[in-house]
Amino acid sequence: MNNFTEELVDDLAAKLLIGLSKEENKMVLDEFIIIDDNLSKVANFPNINEIEPMTHTLDDFTFTLREDAINDSILIEDALRNCEKVEGREVEVPKVVGGDS
Repeated sequence: MNNFTEELVDDLAAKLLIGLSKEENKMVLDEFIIIDDNLSKVANFPNINEIEPMTHTLDDFTFTLREDAINDSILIEDALRNCEKVEGREVEVPKVVGGDS
């Protein structure tokens, strides 16, 4: 079932905008293979389709919702005074992904 290759890892890394060295590629590839092997073992459990999925790891799990509370906040104008480039209620930030344009 193992369909992982160095090319696939490089392609996924490129889509995530990260570069991997050959050593890092091999490390990720080895991890993918281990994960795939473990998933294959789980998929081959007898009667796996009859097991009800868990909603939480603890049997006695209960949760309590907190009360909604309205808190004071600063005015937008006050927050925008700390920004270098503002147009209306929007802030211009430097581009961090992609090319120079």
